[in-house]
Amino acid sequence: MVPFTTFEQEIKSYQQQQNAAARLAEIVSDLWINQGVELVLFRNKILHQRPSSLLHLHSHNAILTGIKLDVSEVLEVAEIIQEMELPPATIDLGTLTMDFRKGSEDSIYLFVRKRLASAVRHRPFPAKDVVLYGFGRIGRLLARELINTTGDGKQLRLRAIVVREKINTASLTKRANLLKRDSIHGDFEGTVDIDDENNALVINGITVYVLSANAPEYIDYTVCGIQNALVIDNTGAFREQRELERHLEAKGVSQVLLTAPGKGIPNIVYGINENEISPGETTICSAASCTTNAISPVLTVIDKKLGITAGHVETIHAYTNDQNLVDNIHKKYRRGRAAALNMVITETGAGTAVSKVLPSLAGKLTSNAVRVPIPNGSLAILQLEVQQACTTERIHNILLNAALTGPLIEQIKYENNPELVSVDIVGTTAAAVIDAPATIVSANGKNVVIYVWYDNEYGYVNQVMRLAKYQAGVRQYSYY
Repeated sequence: MVPFTTFEQEIKSYQQQQNAAARLAEIVSDLWINQGVELVLFRNKILHQRPSSLLHLHSHNAILTGIKLDVSEVLEVAEIIQEMELPPATIDLGTLTMDFRKGSEDSIYLFVRKRLASAVRHRPFPAKDVVLYGFGRIGRLLARELINTTGDGKQLRLRAIVVREKINTASLTKRANLLKRDSIHGDFEGTVDIDDENNALVINGITVYVLSANAPEYIDYTVCGIQNALVIDNTGAFREQRELERHLEAKGVSQVLLTAPGKGIPNIVYGINENEISPGETTICSAASCTTNAISPVLTVIDKKLGITAGHVETIHAYTNDQNLVDNIHKKYRRGRAAALNMVITETGAGTAVSKVLPSLAGKLTSNAVRVPIPNGSLAILQLEVQQACTTERIHNILLNAALTGPLIEQIKYENNPELVSVDIVGTTAAAVIDAPATIVSANGKNVVIYVWYDNEYGYVNQVMRLAKYQAGVRQYSYY
């Protein structure tokens, strides 16, 4: 019989957990602000998280791994890290604590210091100025992430935003309001003020110049004190190499990153093929599409373990600003019909784009898309024919292992919640979220259907950020 626990004992126990989680939140904030050290928990961002959210993450990981970590254990690890003098780094508290749990002859103090010794020796790098060329859905989310991850200013630093319209008080006010409030992702947890005199937004005390231009080559960023900048082009207006090279003709620019599939330039899905470019040296590359970023990590894992013979990718995608609010003329078939009222069959280049990232799958995949009446949160259905016969259990083990260990833990998140729906994945930093209960395997084990959710805005923005840091050569030390 389970020992009887009084209500008062339960309350006291939970209070202790909350206090530990609150102290953990303080340490996370202190390390980020003062050292640029980002602590995460089982690949989840925990900066600015409430104690209850931290406790939930502990419980969620226990369900996936079968190993329950007490928040007090994780707090002890964080306190040891706080005493160390570390360069900018990303450290997974959950993984570090679990590694100690597996067995060590050292005390936890010595264990943590030994494991992070290589971080102390990590090569320092100069900070990189960033310019956002365009300020739409992706641009504003990038602005949020760039500001939220400024830390001590030793990585990517947002310095300017370029838009087409004339800059005045009205336009600055509108841009500020769009940054502060978002109907999907909620309010920006910071301050956004207007500096009319300098045509700038002051975001969390940081001056970000807002420039007006129709031709990128004629901008002189150096007058704003910007040097050697990375331009992140999120307009979609320029996609070919020669068009994107126009950015490099501007004063103060050294690199360009496109947030759309590009032509004649490397298309990179971070975690898969970033080795095709050279950090700090590659001048132009593309972050591919949100769908390519979502499906490529899953496809590469399945192809390596089971071998993919053929397949079809069907994307159930949220509507985008490209579609019409009401029925009207559109250059593409069907997209002219009211986006919020219709499911719209349309094409996607994801199947072909994947072959640029994973050449082994060239000619093996077909793809199509359906735009549906939701503003964010998409689903890719991967119907795959595999070489090695498998079971549902094996598929789950392959994908869970990829989500917890190895090179794709930032890209793949594993969910075993049978009640999962699209709104649940909004705000997910991973490129792909595996819906394990939806997996289907044929009787012969050769045909597999895998459902992959993705936040086509925020998940993609986090992939862009990872690639931007890599391209700029400011990718920090990480312990996952």
